[in-house]
Amino acid sequence: MPDPASTERYSYLGPAGTFTWAALTRVPEAQGKEWVSVNNVGEALHDVVSGRSVGAVIAIENSVEGGVSATQDALASIPDLRITGEYLVPVDFVLVARPGTALADVRVVSAHPVAYAQCRGWLERTIPAHAHVPASSNVAAAHDLLDGAIADAAIAPPTIREQVDVEVLAEHIVDNPHAVTRFVLVGRAGRLPERTGADKTSLIVELPHEEPGALLEMLEQFATRGVNMNRLHSRPIGDALGRYRFVIDIDGHVQDERVADALLGLKRFSPKVIFLGSYPRADRQAVEVTSRYDDDVFIDARDWLRGLLSGEPE
Repeated sequence: MPDPASTERYSYLGPAGTFTWAALTRVPEAQGKEWVSVNNVGEALHDVVSGRSVGAVIAIENSVEGGVSATQDALASIPDLRITGEYLVPVDFVLVARPGTALADVRVVSAHPVAYAQCRGWLERTIPAHAHVPASSNVAAAHDLLDGAIADAAIAPPTIREQVDVEVLAEHIVDNPHAVTRFVLVGRAGRLPERTGADKTSLIVELPHEEPGALLEMLEQFATRGVNMNRLHSRPIGDALGRYRFVIDIDGHVQDERVADALLGLKRFSPKVIFLGSYPRADRQAVEVTSRYDDDVFIDARDWLRGLLSGEPE
């Protein structure tokens, strides 16, 4: 019989050579398994839901452009998914063209919209009269050059010549040399990764009502328990104008007493809390917590209350 592990598949925004592909190379459990190239985030996550793939790597945040809206909306609408890991990929781009094309010949540039936004300053300085044609991925933009695309050049990853026979017209064209994209590994809901002390928890939370102080009340669920929030991003719910959900990342693991207590507070407060997962931080930086929020403090408080209710002497 075939080894079940040999049939495990992982989906990613392809083709090979994209930044998502680069992130997948950093996922230990995916090495030696089959990788499935897909066209968008929704397709990648539906692969997981349908069982076609055991996991999908998707971009969730960029240090320059912020949260990836398509990813955040998909995670809010597709149930029973869990983030089990995160991976950081430095962002760099080159401008490529068909062999024989000079930089002075470029009038139309093909690029994924996110890549274009991160290189717009360089393009406006270097090719001020250029036009932009969106592409499904940075590697696809380069492939399209050889398939009769109207574009004269494409924005692509630095390793593009390993996949496509193009000429590099310019290197390091990204406007912010410190740009990083954060990717997450998503699988079906199941057993959580064990806490490591250097963890992150991701949530999506809706406010129960629109009135002054509602957002503050949500944030207090974390602040009063010593839970640090490192991302808060709003997205329209879509059922009415002015209705928003919040995509939240906090330091810590749901097995940490302070985080668990904060989630219980959120559940009492909000009509909808989506737990996306607790997983190791990509930077492996330990979460620092003051002593009054240690696990033992929460456990002692519960034991004290239990004693009161049972009539035990203090």
